[in-house]
Amino acid sequence: MTEYKEVMPHGHIEEVFPDIFFVTGTMCNEFFGSDWCFGRNMTVVRENGNLTIFNSVRLNDEGLAALDALGKVVNVVRLGDLHGVDDPFYVDHYNATFWALPNMGIQDGLSVDKELVEGGEMPVSNCSLFTFKTTKRPEGILRLDRDGGIMIACDALQNWEQPDAFTNEETVAKMTEFGFYTKANPGPGWMHASEPQPDDFAQLKSVDFKHALCGHGTPLRDTAMEDFHATWARLFKV
Repeated sequence: MTEYKEVMPHGHIEEVFPDIFFVTGTMCNEFFGSDWCFGRNMTVVRENGNLTIFNSVRLNDEGLAALDALGKVVNVVRLGDLHGVDDPFYVDHYNATFWALPNMGIQDGLSVDKELVEGGEMPVSNCSLFTFKTTKRPEGILRLDRDGGIMIACDALQNWEQPDAFTNEETVAKMTEFGFYTKANPGPGWMHASEPQPDDFAQLKSVDFKHALCGHGTPLRDTAMEDFHATWARLFKV
């Protein structure tokens, strides 16, 4: 029997765009030699009554009931190599199709049903995939062709302007020191682990979008592209 990660504290599912839902939960783990607890986000896209989960966060029974009221979970998508501890629960619980980028090195007993590749089959319609080419660990961003372009990201895009309710005091101090609390920012932990190069962000600038739903932080509406372009210019001179 598969042992799943325990349910951690989380918020309520919120509809942030029509048929697009967002919920923040908790992640506790060891990073940089110490224990951290902080918020992480799950995005759910509904299409024809079917649900696709990105950046899974395991919900409690009440949360699962709310999720089930939205539709039927049919896909679980792993966009980033640093997320995914709750993917096995959702794949098994709903007998869902599991999507992941090539070479992610899945080590939690899951088998990838469908690989995410640029120009290939996608878990939802009217979307496209951007994948980072220079990083040490696989990472992708899905762009939904809705509401002017919505980016669903994992760690490469974050919008963590201030501590959330799921981050403890000790972690707040460390995250402040490491520069996590910055609007429209690539994740500092991801930058350390993946070492992306400017070429990727130069290519990413060709993708047109208006909003961003990231693996950490709050939804960034309307000005997401301008805000991230300013950050990439500052960090990568692109």
